[in-house]
Parts: sequence; C-alpha cells; structure tokens
Amino acid sequence: MADTTGSEMKPGLFMSEKSAKIFVAGHRGLVGSAIVRKLQESGFTNLILRTHSELDLTNQADVESFFSAEKPAYVILAAAKVGGIHANNTYPADFIAVNLQIQTNVIHSAYTNGVKKLLFLGSSCIYPKFAPQPIPESALLTGPLEPTNEWYAIAKIAGIKMCQAYRIQHQWDAISGMPTNLYGPNDNFHPENSHVLPALMRRFHEAKANNAEEVVVWGSGSPLREFLHVDDLADACVFLMEKYSGFEHVNVGSGVEVTIKELAELVKEVVGFEGKLVWDCTKPDGTPRKLMDSSKLASLGWTPKVSIRDGLRQTYDWYLENVVQKKQ
Repeated sequence: MADTTGSEMKPGLFMSEKSAKIFVAGHRGLVGSAIVRKLQESGFTNLILRTHSELDLTNQADVESFFSAEKPAYVILAAAKVGGIHANNTYPADFIAVNLQIQTNVIHSAYTNGVKKLLFLGSSCIYPKFAPQPIPESALLTGPLEPTNEWYAIAKIAGIKMCQAYRIQHQWDAISGMPTNLYGPNDNFHPENSHVLPALMRRFHEAKANNAEEVVVWGSGSPLREFLHVDDLADACVFLMEKYSGFEHVNVGSGVEVTIKELAELVKEVVGFEGKLVWDCTKPDGTPRKLMDSSKLASLGWTPKVSIRDGLRQTYDWYLENVVQKKQ
C-alpha cells in the first residue's frame, strides 16, 4: 500500500531555487513582513506580493485567476484575520468565515496550479484550553478549546487538516507550522486590541512621555508565557520549507518562559520608565501557563537566536521610529 501521508516527499530543494516564484500571502503583517525580510536576506529574488486591495484572498475567483496567471512555485500562507479576546468575542462570524475563505481559496488554488510546496501558518490557540504543558503537537483535538477564541482556532485547525487531506489524497507537499506568541517589528500597538507585550510597551512609553508616577497592570503578574521574536519565526519558516515534508504540523516556539511580571519589568527597563509598576490583583490573570513543546523542530536542527532582551530593544526602536514619530 502506498504511503498516503506524503512522507515519501523529499525535502531539500527550496534553498537551491533562489529565483523560483514565491507567493507570501499576508506580506504586510507582523509575520508576513518578517518572512519577506528573511527570504530577501537569504537571496530569494522572485517574491510575489499583493496587498489586500490588489488581491482579496476571500474572493475565490480572484485567487484562482491570480494563481493561474502567476504560477508560483512555492506559497507561504501568513494571511489571516487576527485579533484579541474582545475582537474574537465581538465578531465570531468574521473570524471563522474570513479565515476559512482565505485558507480554502489559497490552498486549493495552489494545488490546482502546480505549486510545489505550501506552508500554512496557524496559532498556538488551536490547542485545548487544558492541554498538557509544554503542549506537544499530539494535543491537537484532545479537548475543548478556549471559548474566547474558538472561532479562530477552529478555522486554523481546518487549515491544518486541509493540508493533511491534500497530502493524503493528492500526495501534495503541504505542511503546517504553529507559532507561539510573537512580537517584533510591524506588531499591533493599538491601545485597545493589541496583545500583552506591545500593549505594555505602549503604556510604559506613554507613561514615560507624560512623566507618570506609576503604571497599573492587570493581574498578579504570575502567569507564565512564551514569546518568540518574529524574525526567529521567519527563520524557522525558511528552515521548514527546506527541511520538513511531514504529515503532522510543527510547533514553533522559543522554549523560554517568562512570568508576566518579569516581562513587564523587562519592558519597563527597555523603555526607560522610572516610575512604579503596580499590580491590580482584582483583575483576572488568565491561563496560568502556556508553553509549546518545540522539541520536534529542535530535533530537526532548528533553534531560536534572538534573546527576549535583544528582541524587546529592537522592537522598541521600531516602535519609536514607526509609531511614535509618525504621530508627531
């Protein structure tokens, strides 16, 4: 009986094809922009990039005509509708429908138009709310999801399963990577709907600018979180395109945990805020621990390179240059 998981596909061609057409979907976002930088640094010369106004990935006909005209050799799918808890709770229909549309259109058109290999990127929220810690790839679909983002998570799980289904039925080389919490240049620093790290950075910066005496942060500061610089993720994506052709999705994390308290102190130090840090313990802490098991990726030979302190410094420099200065 033939191997239906596609494990007979041989990795190792990607890095030798520097002039091959590569479509990076979502190239303006936090993840996509880092992947573009990494590909350019690695010597790839034929990147195909489209803004949302140039190509609406939710429009099946437009995606199909794009693929049939451009015929990319490789696809990295980093486009998604993303947001925090508030956005997920307010717009659940958008989060499931838009993400399913993007994935279905891109994956199917990539297959039918002869793309050699596709990398689909998901999120650590695909795992059950009470998954074992650190979370192994095998925890997928073993329990209920976190209710606040299940619509997004279910779309991302469908993307993983779609890649696996095309691999089984068509022996097509579609792989999936699941990043942990990311940060870096092009992050979202919006005051209401950004994630914890850029939110802290913005608040400390504004407190410093306004000579505030203190910054109040929700919770006790005790939850543990894992962060990966987006340049490390981009490096891992190029690595997976070259080295991995397996059936199962692959976790991409730093393996380093910090408490929210340690994170806040680090951001405070990087920003140079001299005031007090006050914890509001009447507010919720959220999940006590969320760490991915990235040993599978490590066993393939990849390790992260950017320390959290260096990554925070670089991110703050980007924030000053691209967010603060543009407002002045």
